[in-house]
Amino acid sequence: MTLKAELKLPADVVLPRHVAIIMDGNNRWAKKRFLPSLAGHRAGVKSVRSVIEGCVELGVESLSLFAFSTENWKRPELEVKGLMELFGWALDRETKKLHKNNIRLVVIGDKTRFSEGLQARIAKAELLTKDNDGLTLNIAANYGGQWDIVEAAKSFARDCVSGKCDPEQLDESIFNQYISLADQPKPDLCIRTGGESRMSNFLVWQMAYTEYHFVDCYWPDFKKQHLVEAIKDFTSRERRFGRTSEQLEES
Repeated sequence: MTLKAELKLPADVVLPRHVAIIMDGNNRWAKKRFLPSLAGHRAGVKSVRSVIEGCVELGVESLSLFAFSTENWKRPELEVKGLMELFGWALDRETKKLHKNNIRLVVIGDKTRFSEGLQARIAKAELLTKDNDGLTLNIAANYGGQWDIVEAAKSFARDCVSGKCDPEQLDESIFNQYISLADQPKPDLCIRTGGESRMSNFLVWQMAYTEYHFVDCYWPDFKKQHLVEAIKDFTSRERRFGRTSEQLEES
């Protein structure tokens, strides 16, 4: 049975165009099994594959995964080193598969803090897949929503100094052009695993009107069925974007 068949929804139902996921609980998953923390992150790669497959089946346009935040550098040095190695390994192992399946890879965040070798692997993966027009897979690595807004403000300020922009013309639509993922639809649905109920500085600007879905399972235990349940929940909600229910009915 396909995922769309599992959803059992009317043909005209609106599915999310962009799904964002905060992949939480890898460490706790490993600790529960008396394993090193990196084992949880390795196990989480399988869930990434499963969710990518699910989004492709459902026709989702963009999938954004929070892989490593600007705050994660505070974690133990050995864990950070292992995460960097795992990121490089995943790029080497998975990029050709993404390309074969017409998936475009985009990495957002401050990549300058990564090693030159990892930066080169990221650039190579993005270049290989840049013309693919299927699912866009966004990986947020060394990313923070507040960092994103500050960087956008700096870019806009530089354009003002150079005469390209007038500060008085600034509004949400213009500022949005300087924010990460500006060429993609805003996230409709954000899923967070691990039982926590916060956004943790992820896509702060982009998710102003995103619907949130929280699940208790740790990320390595997240399967396609969890994705289906999250999307079912999403389709049951009324998205008003500041309007009333009556206004939606009239439109």
